[in-house]
This record gives sequence, C-alpha cells and structure tokens, in this order.
Amino acid sequence: MTTEDRFSMSAEKYLAKHNILVYLEDSVAQLLEHREENPKTNAVKFFSEYFNSLRDGNHTMFREYNFVQATPHNRASFVRLFWKCYRQIGKKGDLLSIQEYHSLLSLLCPDFPFEPVQKTARIILLDDALDCLISFADFIYAFQVQFYYEEFMEKCHEIYLSLMQTQRSPRDPVVVPSGTEDTKVHQNSHHPSDGVDAMQYFRAVYPLCDRSTFSTPPGNCLKEILFNVPRVSFYGFLMALAKSESINEHIGRLPPKAELLEGADSELTSNPSGQSTVANNPQLTVPNPHASPTIRMKTKMRPVSATGNSKLSTDRVSSTQNVHTTQPSSGSLSSHSTKGKNSHVNTKKLKKRKDSSDESSSDTETDSSDDTN
Repeated sequence: MTTEDRFSMSAEKYLAKHNILVYLEDSVAQLLEHREENPKTNAVKFFSEYFNSLRDGNHTMFREYNFVQATPHNRASFVRLFWKCYRQIGKKGDLLSIQEYHSLLSLLCPDFPFEPVQKTARIILLDDALDCLISFADFIYAFQVQFYYEEFMEKCHEIYLSLMQTQRSPRDPVVVPSGTEDTKVHQNSHHPSDGVDAMQYFRAVYPLCDRSTFSTPPGNCLKEILFNVPRVSFYGFLMALAKSESINEHIGRLPPKAELLEGADSELTSNPSGQSTVANNPQLTVPNPHASPTIRMKTKMRPVSATGNSKLSTDRVSSTQNVHTTQPSSGSLSSHSTKGKNSHVNTKKLKKRKDSSDESSSDTETDSSDDTN
C-alpha cells in the first residue's frame, strides 16, 4: 500500500484492513494473563516484544488455532514458521502421510484441525489417493494456498459446482429421429472429468477479487492460469494456484521452489521468561504467557500421527515439550578422556587408602596381642 492510499483511507477502514483491533485486543489479553503469573511484568517491554514479533511474523508459535487463522498476516506467518521448523524433512527427502503432517502442525499449534490438512492432500493426490505419501515441497506450497485462501477456495468450489450443474444437461445423449435404422446419437464430447470452460470459470471467479472481504489471488495470476487452457477441473485449478510463482511472491513468505530447502536449520526454544525463539536467529522472539519450563524442540522430529502410528525413519529424534533434546558439545571427546584420567587417578587413591587401612588394621592387631601377653 502506498503512502497516498494509506492516508486517503478513513480511520475505520484502515483499522479493519490491517486488523489492528485484533492485535490490540490480543496484546492486552496476553498481558493480563501473563501478569497473573508474573505480577512484576513490565507492560511497556511486553508490548514492545509483542509488536516486534508481530512485525517479524513470529507471533503464531504455540498459539491457538482461532488466533493463527484470524488474519492473513497470521496465516502467512504460520506457513513460514512451519517451513523454518521442518525443512530438514525436505532435505532428507522423506515422504510423509497427511496424519504425520498434521502431527507436525500440531506441535506448533496444539488445536490445529485435521480438515485443512486433508483438503491440502486433495489438491495433490485427489480423493482416491489420500493414503499416499507426500513430499515436503509439494505439501507446503499446497498448504500455503489452502490455508491462506481458504474462503476464496470455498467460493470457487461453489461456483465450479454451479457451472457443472448448468453443463450437465448438454452431456445427456440426445436421440435424433430419422425414420431410418441408422438412428444417430449426439453427445457432448466433453466428459465430467474434463471440468468446465476455463474462460467461463474465470468470468465467474474474477469478481471475487474486487468484492471480497477475505484474501484472494491477484487477478493477473488468475489470468495466467485460466487463459492458457480451454477447460479446467477444480483440483487442476487449485494445483495451478499452488505451483504459481506469482502467487507465492504475492503471499511473500516462502522462497521459490528452487530455494525452498536452502539455509540453516532452526531450533525452537522457549525459556522460563515466557519467550519462544528460533535459536539461530535471536530476532525471532515471541511473548508466550503460557510457556512451561524450558522447551527445546529440534527440527529433527518423529511426530506421532493422528492414527497413533508413524512412518518416519527411526533415526529421527523424538521431541515433546517436557523433554530436552540437545546436541553433544564440541568438547565431548575431551571430557570423556578427562573422565578416564580422573577415574584412573581415583583408582590409585583408593588403592593407597586401602593399603593404609590394611597397615592400620595390622598395627591394631599387633598392639592388642601385646596387651594380651
């Protein structure tokens, strides 16, 4: 938004467009809840940390689902958080089930529902193959458009079903009487799997971009997708949205697919002061009044799936909020060798003490025998 556009808006419209009231109410509620446990909390410092994390997009960690999906900024930030935490899965080339992806999401948002994950899988696999495994790259881009444009996709599905209904009657066979034995049957050449006319679908969907109160893709991105094909199916349309680099740039949280797995891995920590951080980036700090004692979650995880089973390889490290997972220090080898030396010295000391103890015992026996004599 340009400066001119910002100042031309009314105060009410500006507050609504950027969801300012949502964050003001949430920040005050978080402060009051945090003060119940820490009465000496500095309000100015708390609000500073809250809005800094909001600006950096790191404020959705461990938050409830109602807050995570409350605004477009929250949704996009959560997608980026998921990518930062779990891209190690993509680097290893692991394929996961939708239950396992749901478990990973639940580690960041405890009450994250299963339905958005299931809808994401349908974009990639369609309805008849939901038990297949999915790569990290395919999942995260499909999840991004499903989660960020959820309301838009619901409206698009309604429009698609309406167009399918209007096209249903022309598909029915039409018998043309001819009075001869060579009765001809005329039937529409397009089958239900062929979808709907792409231009007709574009004309029905495009008005959503101007009138909607929810997030929608840019109109030019829809043109790029629908102007290049004669017909389109609904899931074909969603897959095109997920693969569109223009839409990925418009959301602005994930890198291009070629750069998705680059960069250092992140380690999430939460300290007793109530802040959640990404260890290799100290700027990623989030006030968390619900923080329990120190939590450390490694990106190498073995999540428990929704069905209770996990297909992840056994070399992953299990991580929960009550378990500390740490890497061996660089000095571990020297500490082991020192321990060995110390144990050797201790053995010598014990041997000397034993010898001296034996001597004392011998002297005592001699003295007692003298006294007897």
